[in-house]
Amino acid sequence: MADPHIALRAIGLKKNFGGLAAVSDVSLDVHTGEIHAVIGPNGAGKSTLINLLSGDLSASAGEIMLGNDDITRLAPDRRARAGMGRSYQKTTIFPQFTAQENVRLAAQAHSASPLRMFGNVFSDADVNRRTREALEQAGLSARAQLTAMHLSHGEQRQLEIAMVLATQPRIILLDEPLAGMGQSEARKVVDLIASLKKGRAVLVVEHDMDAVFELADRLTVMADGHVIASGLPRDVRVDPAVRLAYLGNEEDAA
Repeated sequence: MADPHIALRAIGLKKNFGGLAAVSDVSLDVHTGEIHAVIGPNGAGKSTLINLLSGDLSASAGEIMLGNDDITRLAPDRRARAGMGRSYQKTTIFPQFTAQENVRLAAQAHSASPLRMFGNVFSDADVNRRTREALEQAGLSARAQLTAMHLSHGEQRQLEIAMVLATQPRIILLDEPLAGMGQSEARKVVDLIASLKKGRAVLVVEHDMDAVFELADRLTVMADGHVIASGLPRDVRVDPAVRLAYLGNEEDAA
């Protein structure tokens, strides 16, 4: 029987592009109630890994389990309906719509009647509730009626996370959520990410090491498509293989 605390499990994942192994035999567990960060130098395979987990890329080998369900061959939309939410490096909002309309669309897409053509969708109490709660958790209640294109970069990230929250996911995958942000905006998003793990699992790929060590309950480090260390951040931080991967030579890592 699967561990009920493990929301997502990757087992021996591999992805080959021709003769190049972008991800090679990667295994990790993401636990409910925790933030699991994946870090590594450029070209380590982090983006490929998150694309494999979300279904944007198909695995060459290995398995992906969402709870007790094997989702290895499921398309991204079916993974989303199974309880996986994801944000991307580039925001995927609808810039001409208000923040509220963006979140409502996400909530409606995961409602019991996502393609309902008749009746007033605004009278759907469940969609309204999920829209309101997602905007509130993302800190955007006061900006709900603002057109998304007029939100700041950080607020657009908050909006994208709100759209994910509106789908009520069991696990959230975040791909470089702090990219391109100033310090004040990044602070708001870090606080938001910290709040996401309550009742769900979070996997985040991020380059901001200060944010990573503030947020992460567990940490996986990749290099050249492989996992070179995984565990508690305090242990991974002093791992010689990790220091070597970042510093580049044994003398500096010593």
